[in-house]
Amino acid sequence: MYLLGIILTALGQILFLIAQKQNKFFSSTVRIQKDRGHVVCETGLYKIVRHPAYLGSIIQSLGFPLLFGSFWSIIPICILIILFIIRTNLEDRTLKNELKGYLEYSEKTRYRIIPYVW
Repeated sequence: MYLLGIILTALGQILFLIAQKQNKFFSSTVRIQKDRGHVVCETGLYKIVRHPAYLGSIIQSLGFPLLFGSFWSIIPICILIILFIIRTNLEDRTLKNELKGYLEYSEKTRYRIIPYVW
């Protein structure tokens, strides 16, 4: 199980870093970067899901209980996933209202975090 934890943690981190690299407007805060000519990122991982960095973070977090060998570490992960759900709702609402082309992108790229699921 420890090896699976290492694999999930590494895979999640790699997905997060790829998502960050592919979107030149990636930011830890939700803001439209008008000064940088902000446009919707629709390529790479963003063609599959709208929030691939959150997917990477979730996958990485799922590896932690296996690394720590602790059932209790699942509790903060569940809280983290709930917070990501809330955040993606707020983020999508802001981007649909303020970023030109995001509404169309969200209709084309139906899945928020998990491909073919949600």
